[in-house]
Order: sequence, then C-alpha cells, then structure tokens
Amino acid sequence: MRVPGTKYDAQEGGDWRPSNELKIFFGSSAQHLQPLICSHLGVQPGKYERKMFSNENLFIRLNESVRGKDVYLVQTMGSPVHENFFEMLIMVDALKRDSAARVNVVIPYLCYGRSDKKDQPRVPITARLVANMIEAAGVDRWVTVDLHAGQVQGFFNIPGDAIRAFYLLSDYVREKAIPDLTVVSADLGYAKQARNWGEALGVPVALVEKRRIDNAERPEVMSIIGSVTGRNVLLVDDEVNTGSSIVNAVNICRENGCRDVYLAFTHGFMTPKTFERLGGLGLREIILTDTIAQGMTLPNMTVLSVGPLLAEIIARAHYGRSIGELFNE
Repeated sequence: MRVPGTKYDAQEGGDWRPSNELKIFFGSSAQHLQPLICSHLGVQPGKYERKMFSNENLFIRLNESVRGKDVYLVQTMGSPVHENFFEMLIMVDALKRDSAARVNVVIPYLCYGRSDKKDQPRVPITARLVANMIEAAGVDRWVTVDLHAGQVQGFFNIPGDAIRAFYLLSDYVREKAIPDLTVVSADLGYAKQARNWGEALGVPVALVEKRRIDNAERPEVMSIIGSVTGRNVLLVDDEVNTGSSIVNAVNICRENGCRDVYLAFTHGFMTPKTFERLGGLGLREIILTDTIAQGMTLPNMTVLSVGPLLAEIIARAHYGRSIGELFNE
C-alpha cells in the first residue's frame, strides 16, 4: 500500500508487509476527516450503521467483516461529547466481537484532558477514568493530538501516541513571515510550548499570567511577562472553549502597546458565543486545526486539516515504522 501525497511511502526503505489488512472506520464526529485520510491512505472507509432509539440508547452494526484485520477507528470528542465518546466504545466492542486482529482508536481531540490531577478536595481525576474506559472496551492502541497535559499518557496501560499539531501550525505561521513578531502564551501552563514556538520561529516569547477563581471558566488576568510594545503578537494555546482567556490576553497585549494580534491553537471547542467574542476582537488572523469540526467560521479564520498527518501516523503504525522520525524525534 502506498500513501500518496505524504512523506511516507510504504515501499520506502524496504519491503514492509503488515500481517493483517488495514480497515478504517469513521465515527459520527469524525466524518469531516474521512475524505483526506482515505485519499492519502488509498483505502475505502468501513461501512456500518448507527441508530439511536427513543430511549437514547445507541445501536451499532458493522456492514462488513473485520475478522483478522488491523482496524483503525477515528472518532473525535466534539459536541455532544458523551454521545460521541460512548459511540466510540460501542464501535470498539462491535469490532472486537467481530474478531478484529487489532483495534486502534484515533482520537484527534480527547475529552476531559484538563481533569488530569486532584487539585482540590473531593474531586475526580476524570482523564484517568476516560483512559480506563478506553482500555476496558478492548482498545489495543490509541492515538491523539495535543493532550492538554502530557501526564495523561501515563493513565493508559496500553501503547499509544500523543501527536503534536505544533509542526503543522508553526510551518504555516513561518511561511507568513510576520515581521516584528512576539509569541505570547495565553496561559502560564502553556509556557513550555510557547518557548518551542519561539525557537521554531526565531522570535521572542512573552507570557500572560493569570489565575482562576474557584472552578469558573472565566479567568482573572494579572499581568504580562515580557515586552510586546510595538510588536506583532502571535497568541498560542492548545484549546479555545469560551474564548474569555483569549479576550483577556488580547486586551492586556493591546494595553501594553502591541500592533496586530494573531491567534493560533489546536482544538476549537467553540460555541456561538465564542465566535461572537473572537469575531469582536479585531484579530488579524485566527489559525486552528480541524481536530473538531467547526459548524461555523469567521472571515479571518484559517482551518488547517490534521487529516494528512493522521493518515501518515496510521500508515506508519500499520507498517511498524517509527512515528518519532516523522518529527525528527
């Protein structure tokens, strides 16, 4: 099998022969990724039927056999999160019961990634629960994009790959050659990744310091560490939900005399209110990926697809080739 249009060709560097045929299925929330992934892999998507009964119970039936095959199930955790998550578990069970040789889940956006620690009394570590449920369903391997916290990888007892969309986003920004640019992390927790952005683009880095009050989604911004005066600003983050953090970060950058503001992030779990907030900020450009399908867009919004990247990851995993070498790691 060849992977046209990608860096990886299955015939490259030797005769790699998988022990089982590859099959790929797309859950309800990942249908937007199907054309690019299947095109790059040169395969047809698996067929199945899905029905929701009046009692909100889901029914899944495979319309083709996967016995003895290496199966990849692509499903992202966009809205409705819990319906999409449980649909994935049910599909995994159907694949296992049809005697698939190996079931791999590809989850572009993994839900509950922020619930990765017990940071206050009497709260759960839901990310660990999610990992346990994925394992209990019978998954053999997982792939996801840009976990909010790296330690979530340790919650799994099965092998997996946490892929970074950083290269996709940073390559796009580098090609724009924005003058007098400073990378600004919208969150101190994203400081390490912001430094990676700065190194990749060869520009200085500044950090927005903020703190949250109780469990409120709206943070209180305190200050900015670094200088943005007279500079174009690239705000970077891993995920945008309500957009209130971005509003505060943009405001403090402008209070400190910045010029144009760009925004780049991986996961856009956004509501109409979020679009309203971002649309009213006067941002030069909003850059994100399609790990979650967007029901609407803004005129200044650029959506980069993770489809070709995920296709290459699937091909390498199927043929037993290194995924790290794709990123020079």
